[in-house]
Amino acid sequence: MTLRRQIAATVALVSFLVALTLGLLVHQASVHQHTAQARKSAQNALDSLLTGYDRTGELVGWNTVPDDPALPAELRRLAERGRQGTMLGPGPDGTAMWGAAGIGGGTEPVQVVSVRVDYADDERAIAELDRTILVSAALAVVVTVLAGVLAADRISRRLRIAARTARTIARGDLAARIGSLGRPRDEVAELAAAVDSMSAVLSSRLASEQRFTADVAHELRTPLTGLLTAAELLPPGRPTELVQGRVRVLCSLTEDLLEVSRLDARAERPELTVVPLGPVVTRMVAAAGSPTDLLIVAGAVVTTDVRRLDRIVSNLVANAHRHGRAPVEVRVDGARLTVRDHGAGYPEDILSEGPRRFRTGARERGHGHGLGLTIAQGHAEALGITLHLRNDPAGGAVAELRLPTG
Repeated sequence: MTLRRQIAATVALVSFLVALTLGLLVHQASVHQHTAQARKSAQNALDSLLTGYDRTGELVGWNTVPDDPALPAELRRLAERGRQGTMLGPGPDGTAMWGAAGIGGGTEPVQVVSVRVDYADDERAIAELDRTILVSAALAVVVTVLAGVLAADRISRRLRIAARTARTIARGDLAARIGSLGRPRDEVAELAAAVDSMSAVLSSRLASEQRFTADVAHELRTPLTGLLTAAELLPPGRPTELVQGRVRVLCSLTEDLLEVSRLDARAERPELTVVPLGPVVTRMVAAAGSPTDLLIVAGAVVTTDVRRLDRIVSNLVANAHRHGRAPVEVRVDGARLTVRDHGAGYPEDILSEGPRRFRTGARERGHGHGLGLTIAQGHAEALGITLHLRNDPAGGAVAELRLPTG
């Protein structure tokens, strides 16, 4: 249930309970008032009857009937014991308030005398009041619920704007801001300000990290180039080969860091062209230099940047050879390109969180700097290509690319 519906349901329930409680209280007060008034009238009539009887010996009074057969049995038994009282009960014309007392006694049997006050008008008044209370309570509940729905909708709309902006920030657009949401300082405005402040801090820190990475890579590039040149001048031998190999790895790492910094900064725009995917991938796999099985199931014409796509495919193939096991397969099926190895597969953290630089995951996936998948992911995002990483049920890591068709 959404927040708007929760607030509306809560307001409706509270309004109904308040209206029900007030209605019951007013109903009980009205019944008590009418009953007390009718009881007082019946008692006064009975007192007047008994006073007249004591003076004249005759029963004279309004609705006075000796031994009335309609008198409620409980009140009759009370009067026969020589006591007097009042009671609501059925009468000839509807509900009535009865008053009864016993007269005589001694050697003569007790005679029950009673008076009757009509209660039908009071019942109609109470029923009319109940209808008025019911209509008023229903209107009050409807108005309150509508007001609650409007208030909840305004809060929900502002929260949806904040959530949509937060998702935009999570996708990498750190320049997105929620703003004031058209309200003064309240809880939602405080939340928006906190998210905007967090986004600004993250953007600043990320920019600092990007500048640091780019600066370090640039500073390392020149001495490493000189070191590589000097290593080429060393005399042949196993130590020279080791030095040259390590220097080449450092140079490659430096170039990867520069490429990552350019991708983070979005410094380059893709140069899109319409090309047939099958022949392009065939040339890329052939240029990779590693034994790779290629299967073209169906060709397709796609819109892409061939240089960036080459970087993606070469990184995925190199990653499969470095961290997986042969055979490494590249499959083209329409606009879908798949690179698969037969190794231990991707670790769970990479599958759930995506590629992370300087992290290769499980030990069985081999050693490396974790930049290959990061660079492939960055180029894929720049080209609007969906890169999906998964493990094949039969074993092995699978990287699947879905390219936009031309």
